[in-house]
Amino acid sequence: MHIWVDADACPSVIKDILFKAARRTGLPLSLVANHSMSVPPDKHITLTIVPSGFDAADDYIVEKVTPGDLVITSDIPMAADVLAKKAMAMNTRGDEFDKSSIRAALTMRDFMDTMRSSGEHTGGPKAFSQRDKQNFANALDRLITQGLRAKRN
Repeated sequence: MHIWVDADACPSVIKDILFKAARRTGLPLSLVANHSMSVPPDKHITLTIVPSGFDAADDYIVEKVTPGDLVITSDIPMAADVLAKKAMAMNTRGDEFDKSSIRAALTMRDFMDTMRSSGEHTGGPKAFSQRDKQNFANALDRLITQGLRAKRN
């Protein structure tokens, strides 16, 4: 099991949780971004910098991901691509994507995009909270445990 992070928009507090999880479990953690960022020195943690460009980090992760891997992203179309490759996906608020939830998320994303295109002000995402951080940590632990169990069987 490999953990991939769409790191460009990933909150620092989430990256810190992921760094601790990689150290604790020994699982490889790869952050992919189009700019440099601080990553602790650890043999399990890598940073890949991709060229700037629309979806460059997403495309890199989708190309490299394998079945059973876990991808952290808030990009819903990317999460759909990851699920199609039989990997797991969750966002930075701890919401796991699966076959049924990804359809609903894509539909809502398309609807909101249509609303914004028509000039409607839809607002942005709500502020990241302590509860979001805890939800993410709990979901991460659950998915790592699930992934490690599947690997053993």
